[in-house]
Amino acid sequence: MATPPLEARHQPSGLNSQFNGSRLAFADYVARNRDMLGRAHSGSGVADPEKIVDGNAPFELKPNNPSPPPCRGRAREGVETSSFCREKPYRRGVLLTHGLSDSPYSMRHLAAFFQENGFRVMAVLLPGHGTQPGDLLEVTWQEWAKTVAYGAYKLAEEVDEVYLAGYSTGATLSVYQSLRDNRVRGLLLFSPALKITRWAALAGLHKLYSWLIPSARWVDIKPDLDIYKYESFPKNAAAQLYALTKELSAQLQQHELDIPVFIAASADDMTVKTSVTLEFMARVRHPSSKLVLYTTEPEKFPPGFPAAKLELMNSVVPEQKILSSAHTAIVIPPEDKHYGVAGEYSNCVHYYPDEMEKYAACLKHPEQDFQGELTEENLKAGILRRLMYNPNFAALKVSMQRFIDELP
Repeated sequence: MATPPLEARHQPSGLNSQFNGSRLAFADYVARNRDMLGRAHSGSGVADPEKIVDGNAPFELKPNNPSPPPCRGRAREGVETSSFCREKPYRRGVLLTHGLSDSPYSMRHLAAFFQENGFRVMAVLLPGHGTQPGDLLEVTWQEWAKTVAYGAYKLAEEVDEVYLAGYSTGATLSVYQSLRDNRVRGLLLFSPALKITRWAALAGLHKLYSWLIPSARWVDIKPDLDIYKYESFPKNAAAQLYALTKELSAQLQQHELDIPVFIAASADDMTVKTSVTLEFMARVRHPSSKLVLYTTEPEKFPPGFPAAKLELMNSVVPEQKILSSAHTAIVIPPEDKHYGVAGEYSNCVHYYPDEMEKYAACLKHPEQDFQGELTEENLKAGILRRLMYNPNFAALKVSMQRFIDELP
């Protein structure tokens, strides 16, 4: 089938390819990005542009139950200080970083969990995201890294203990920042993109000929029906992620992580190499570290992996026609109004444009579809939607709670 035509959204908007908030307070950074997103979506003809801005914008939350007041305040009141006494407004904070082609919307439920557990929360928007897919044509991974470094710096101004939490590419960036920032006290990583396929290394070669064939700049040209995630995907995005993982791998060979690390990942992940996640986790030294692995074979323990670090979670849910977990499923609960059980979005783009009959059926009859990762075996089962939520999200929160309770 012919390649779908490029449209206006496949060109850079000129609004969001670089990080430009380094001198801003975080609240001003959020406001600037909300204004930028408003301009980016003002002419898109969508029914509810404010909803799109809300989901794609960076955000911040203050804890529901903050820890005891700072030392200075207590000293002024004549109250004897204690080991829980602080110099900054909050004890713990977490910086949330979304994945490649995603948006801060994907981190909203994690943010609520951390807020409930007394964390100051900040979530950034990576350059190239939240506007239109064409903005990923010109972005570099260094701009993403600048954004995470900024977020960590702003968080450290308010908290004594900085934690980084990231999904997919956001997890990669979180590990990268932790190796450069001794303020980081721990990591929480979800579907971490620690290694992707080698073909991505060649993705940058399109620049030699894409001036003649613009569609050659794209891995996928899709309808982009999702308001919180790009469906179209340019080769530059893959090339930048590959370069980031190469740089991170080189740094990990020279440095050991000795901070607590929590990871949740799918053994069936078709986007990243889960085997590399297992290798990474096996090298993490801190005894509080934990890997929650979603698998269709919960009785099959990975050979040679430290048992104390691993929690196996059955990812098959027959009554919901869920065949396995997926890269896209880890951080979203079933009740999510956009991606959940009764959500407004169905991930069917793997059928577009080569299998349009299946694509239409997948969009029209979601209750009849199987769900899971896009493995060859799963695709043989029938019409398959890529799973976008975690049926075990409640159990994931319990596992994260245990991890937090054991933090130094």
